[in-house]
Amino acid sequence: MKGIIWFLVLCFGLAWGWWEAVLSTGMSVFDWRFQLYVLPGAFAPAIAAIVVRKWITREGFGDAGLRLNARHWRVYLFAWLLPLLVVAIIVAQAMILGIGQPDFTLERAIAHGVAGRDLRAADNPGLLIVPQVMAVALLSTPLLWGEEFGWRGYLQLRLFAGRPVAAAIATGFIWAVWHFPLTLRGYNYPDAPVLGSLLFIPVAILIAYILGWIRARSDSIWAASLGHAATNAIGGLALLWLAGTAGPLTISYAGVLALPPLLLVCVWLSLRSGREAPGSTQA
Repeated sequence: MKGIIWFLVLCFGLAWGWWEAVLSTGMSVFDWRFQLYVLPGAFAPAIAAIVVRKWITREGFGDAGLRLNARHWRVYLFAWLLPLLVVAIIVAQAMILGIGQPDFTLERAIAHGVAGRDLRAADNPGLLIVPQVMAVALLSTPLLWGEEFGWRGYLQLRLFAGRPVAAAIATGFIWAVWHFPLTLRGYNYPDAPVLGSLLFIPVAILIAYILGWIRARSDSIWAASLGHAATNAIGGLALLWLAGTAGPLTISYAGVLALPPLLLVCVWLSLRSGREAPGSTQA
């Protein structure tokens, strides 16, 4: 418990302190530079985990999952491709519910400011963005290690160890609240920051279970980092293709329409795993 408490104090203190320092300059969360300036705060979970493991509990890094374990390449592939399936289901739900038809030309996305105006819709059909964002997911995996080494590499292993659902609920809730200084200011949910922040809690819990399963099955924090990176990069396709039909609260990867596919994935993983414990030290 001592390690967990210190981890949370450091993780929240470092991230929230840095983010507030950036925001105190008057920079908006919608400024394109904002993501660059707040990036150091995203490494707070990893820094907290390293400090706790090395100097507070002195438990070392034996269960940190630092090896790639390439023999589990199927788990890596699952982590990389899963967001494409979730996005496809979000788009399908939007069509079935009459929320809107997707536009794969990028023309509507450019008109609504979701895609840059320097892109020419005729030459850049939206479907060609897929390999680009998948490449971005691969390249940004080391950046997302900054979060995953803390959340899945430390906290989720220790909260309710051996009980993957409880561990995901606890970690996902904490993870969502950790984002509140950003989401409550409109980041991710510009039109409904308070409601969006509350919605982010169940979304984070479901994603925590999935990433915990990936971490346990691969015995590598790098697979979970890839899954997180793919979620961030590939997940944005829903907003791109459905631009102008509804807001992020509804159609984004952290929106209402993401809940059914994410829940189905969690149920499937749970049934597939049987009594195995994702998010615990058992892999």
